Amino acid sequence: MKSRDVTLIGIWAALYAILVYVFAPISFQALQFRVADILPPSIAKKKLLAVAYAIGVVAGNIISPYAGPWDLGFMPFMSFVAGILGYYAAKLYSKLDYYICGVVESIVIALSVSFMLEQLLTVPMFITFPMLLVSELILSIIGAVIFKLIERRWVWWS
Repeated sequence: MKSRDVTLIGIWAALYAILVYVFAPISFQALQFRVADILPPSIAKKKLLAVAYAIGVVAGNIISPYAGPWDLGFMPFMSFVAGILGYYAAKLYSKLDYYICGVVESIVIALSVSFMLEQLLTVPMFITFPMLLVSELILSIIGAVIFKLIERRWVWWS
């Protein structure tokens, strides 16, 4: 692995965690709007960022009211899975890569958080999933637009 990749992973994970900390009041609970989720669509260009996503989730979830095996083990693992699935789905549709990656990641994360909340708070998934999916999709689309705009001026992933 190149030192540039290690640096990118570190910066991405730190940025994710910082966004979770700054927006902590809306980053947790059944109704959450985790602003840091504008970042995962970028995984469409660099698979290694799925690792950064998992690290960022661990770092961000340390301040979670539910910090424990679910937030510090299950969710980072599912974030990595969501990133990898998003990366490969994006490769199928290169013109919409950020958007496809974001949609796939949003579905996986909304399902995962809904499942976790059902286990922790006994709130049924059918109640939390639609709300989580909408917030995830909004943030993913915003992130995809931002990364498309950045890409016009700078090939950030190479």
